[in-house]
Amino acid sequence: MKGVRVLLRAINRSRNFSSRTTPSQSQSQSQSQILLMDSSERYCYNPTLRWNPQVEEYFTNAYGAEVFSRISKALTRPSCYSCIRVNTLNTTTEAVIEKILEIQCEKRLQDTVKNGPHDIQYDYQQDRPPKEIIVSRKCAEAVLRGAQVYVPGILACSAHVEKGDVVAVSVGVEQPSRDNGWAIGITRGIVLQGLKTDPQYLERDGLYIGQGITTMSRAGIFRGLSGLGVDMTDRVFRLTSFNDVMKGDIFLQNLPSIITAHVLDPQQGERILDMCAAPGGKTTAIASLMKDKGEVIAVDRSHNKVLEIHNLAAELGLTSIKAYKLDALKAVCENNLMTQSCGQSQTSQSEATEEAESMSCDTKDLPILEKVNNNITKDEGMKVGCYKSKAEERKERRRMKNGPGRNQSTGGRVDKCEGFLPNSFDRVLLDAPCSALGLRPRLFAGEDTVESLRRHGKYQKRLFDQAVQLVRAGGVLVYSTCTINPGENEALVRYALDTYKFLSLAQQDPRIGGPGLVGHCELSNGYFEEWLRAGEEDLVQRFDPSGPHDTIGFFIAKFTVGPKD
Repeated sequence: MKGVRVLLRAINRSRNFSSRTTPSQSQSQSQSQILLMDSSERYCYNPTLRWNPQVEEYFTNAYGAEVFSRISKALTRPSCYSCIRVNTLNTTTEAVIEKILEIQCEKRLQDTVKNGPHDIQYDYQQDRPPKEIIVSRKCAEAVLRGAQVYVPGILACSAHVEKGDVVAVSVGVEQPSRDNGWAIGITRGIVLQGLKTDPQYLERDGLYIGQGITTMSRAGIFRGLSGLGVDMTDRVFRLTSFNDVMKGDIFLQNLPSIITAHVLDPQQGERILDMCAAPGGKTTAIASLMKDKGEVIAVDRSHNKVLEIHNLAAELGLTSIKAYKLDALKAVCENNLMTQSCGQSQTSQSEATEEAESMSCDTKDLPILEKVNNNITKDEGMKVGCYKSKAEERKERRRMKNGPGRNQSTGGRVDKCEGFLPNSFDRVLLDAPCSALGLRPRLFAGEDTVESLRRHGKYQKRLFDQAVQLVRAGGVLVYSTCTINPGENEALVRYALDTYKFLSLAQQDPRIGGPGLVGHCELSNGYFEEWLRAGEEDLVQRFDPSGPHDTIGFFIAKFTVGPKD
């Protein structure tokens, strides 16, 4: 890990997360006590993560009530440090550290920035609450990570808000609804009075994430579809921004994700598959560890996400990465027709590699296809452009609303792939799509049910079945998730070891995470799930979001592949 990452840890690691305000000195002592009680309890950030009752029972069974409560608390807050992966092909860790110190010195960040949490003065006065804006949960989670408040994320605000006003920003989190579901209960554009008569007054207690300055009036906020709505000047968590800093030299990435690439231990000249690769963080980390010598195949079923991988690889100057559009559930060539198209030949590994590559859309016919497409555009573009369908109009509005970004790609060509030959990769990384219950910050978890968690586990087993076929005997298979759910972590390992006798758990290096869960789970409804057995717990890495490393919740398992007799 040395020479790969830079950890910027918070100056203040206090666990007192309340942001309190102080009442005016001119008021009487009794009034001050009332105001202090009201403002400190209301204008602070102290959320409670709500779970589905059965899911809460499940996790309490797995972790114990005290540990699960601690994990739930940690999930509502972002990590108090930034983890940076250094692109060692372009620069060195020492050069990055020196540059960051220069930036800190220029902005005097050493004295002014505390990654959080910290006190915020909301200027509360009796019968004169501050002007407020309520943002959506997704918007709030982004703001807690350092983002600004954009117009689409604003749900409601006080009356008479003008451009340049200082506003307190709170969060609208889903609440229990009449149909036993969850709903926000806020109609976009409603007026907030800031008084106890407001329908959502109590719901916002302890959910204030900071304050900022409006960039437009109330009318402009609710008439527009895009643009910056509030410039956040003070957040509960002040995270250092690395936007456009040393582009191409550094990449912000969670520590467990960086460790996952190291655990895979890629070697120069190898052929490696990243099965669910978007947005490409681990893919580029693998290519960097290989010194960009070898072949890293990255696949994802989303066209736009494949473009993300292309863009990131280009940004970091990596040429060994080939990204294709492919559903990972269909990653293996199986039927006769597919086998013929793959050119299944067992003469040598290099021939298998060439044959597998020939399946992609990167063929000699592409220039012809592009020429045809260009002709169609030129000949019929005027006719088509005269009328936009409602679907195209909705898509255009969404693009305007969400703004530019990797996920809002405006177009571009990606290569498709029909699958790969069995045993055609030296190493395979399966960073599986999961329930993502380890990501931070998280302000709501009530929509997840035991059944939905089980569906994730079933899907991951199907992906794992594909991955096992693609890695050669003597190779390595690494499985990882960003969830705290044992059913997607330890239960998957149990399935893998019981189903494929040629797989065995391997030691991981580096090892920073804790041990896995041993035993089983049996719920009151009869659901049974088996996890690790004694002796296996230290062969996996489980990252606890409430642990000393202050990471996201994450899980890594490494398998070595024996003879597939």
